[in-house]
Amino acid sequence: MASNAAVPFWRAAGMTYISYSNICANLVRNCLKEPYKTEALTREKVHFSISKWTDGKPQKPTIRSDTPEE
Repeated sequence: MASNAAVPFWRAAGMTYISYSNICANLVRNCLKEPYKTEALTREKVHFSISKWTDGKPQKPTIRSDTPEE
């Protein structure tokens, strides 16, 4: 039986909430005036570390970033 409940428009468009919120955040950042725009764009960068586990012990972590290397 189909539900008549309202579906969020991002779900109806085939998006996940994370992708929808990333699009909204980028739009807001691009609408800012300087110097706020530059500050917001620098906070957008994400850095994380990855550790491989061998024999139940973590190996040396690798630092990764979501921004392309220049």
